[in-house]
Formats: sequence, C-alpha cells, structure tokens
Amino acid sequence: MITALSRLIRGSIRPRARQGRQATLPELQRARSALLQCIADCDSLPARRLRHQIETTQSGQELWLLRNDAYQLISQRHSQAVATDRINGLIHCFEAFIDPRQLGRIH
Repeated sequence: MITALSRLIRGSIRPRARQGRQATLPELQRARSALLQCIADCDSLPARRLRHQIETTQSGQELWLLRNDAYQLISQRHSQAVATDRINGLIHCFEAFIDPRQLGRIH
C-alpha cells in the first residue's frame, strides 16, 4: 500500500513533458538557419534538395526530422564523426518545442 502511494505521489510531482508545442517563427528560423549552416559545405544534388526542404518546412517537428537527411549528407562528405558532432550541436535549437524524449543525441 505504501509503495503504491509513493509511486502515485512521485508520478503526480514529476514535471510533464512538453507535448507538441508549435515552434514560434523566430524559433523555427533559428533552427532552420542552424541546420542550413550544418550542411553549408555539402554541394550535391541531394544537398540542394535538402536545402530546399529545410527552407520550405513549416513545422519544427518536420525540421527536426530533416536532421537525419543532414546527417547522411555530412557523413558522406566528411565522416560519421563530423556528422555526429554537427547534428548533436543542433539540439539546443530544438529544445523549446520538441518533446524531451525525442531529443536524444546521435552516437
């Protein structure tokens, strides 16, 4: 009984995760600029396509998902280590509007 009560109390005190908050326009622009900067030295047809996607994406969640494509481009151009460093460096741009459970680093 005491164990069940302590779990209940701990569960109600725990801060709630941010759930699907929309990025503000300035937040979206900062994240977009940072992602574009990450792939600035990648020049290929897939890189140009990705730049277009980044520039036209309207939601923070969609922009967050484009990191995977950026990782692939950077790792092909440089190395996986460089791609990992660049992509992990973007997390701070997304913290305000992406659920913390999704903010894992690439290893």
